[in-house]
Amino acid sequence: MNQPGLRERKKQKTRWAIQEHALRLFAERGYDATTVEQIAEAAEVSPSTFFRYFKTKEEVVSADRYDDLIVAAIAAAPPDLGPLAAMRYALATSLGDLKPGENDQILQRMRLVFSVPALRDRTMFGVLESTDTIAPPLARRLGREPDDFGVRSFVTACMMAAAIGVLAWYEGDGRPDLGTLIDDALAALGELAH
Repeated sequence: MNQPGLRERKKQKTRWAIQEHALRLFAERGYDATTVEQIAEAAEVSPSTFFRYFKTKEEVVSADRYDDLIVAAIAAAPPDLGPLAAMRYALATSLGDLKPGENDQILQRMRLVFSVPALRDRTMFGVLESTDTIAPPLARRLGREPDDFGVRSFVTACMMAAAIGVLAWYEGDGRPDLGTLIDDALAALGELAH
């Protein structure tokens, strides 16, 4: 894969810093008690810079880089893999690309999601947004149109199955392994579909 340029790396670093400070402040003060201005101050950026990276306070919790990793992994998946195997490969590969400490950040985000109703709603909407990002490359791989209804339905089912794996991981307080639970959820989806 191509490495991002300096400008893109700086943007990613700023984005991650804003998100990291936001999550810390939410844990310390509570989600509702934390303002965008406080997050911006902690991250040493202006509120307008915050809004360049995140449209809303909810988005700072729900935004992640995993869709891009999944898309890249679908493109890199061995060509002989069927749709479910390609999705399992893509999710396993993208989880393998997590940086040290990211599992803790995901767990922290999940704690917020399950304690703040607005974040729960935003997360469910995020699954549909993920489908919009992930379905077109899988459709191309299958020789179908980017907006193919069947592929979109399939990707949505896979992402919901993955969400069930994340939920089980959250309920187990980060155990067992996140990748294993997501793969088990996708395997169950495949078994029950036959």
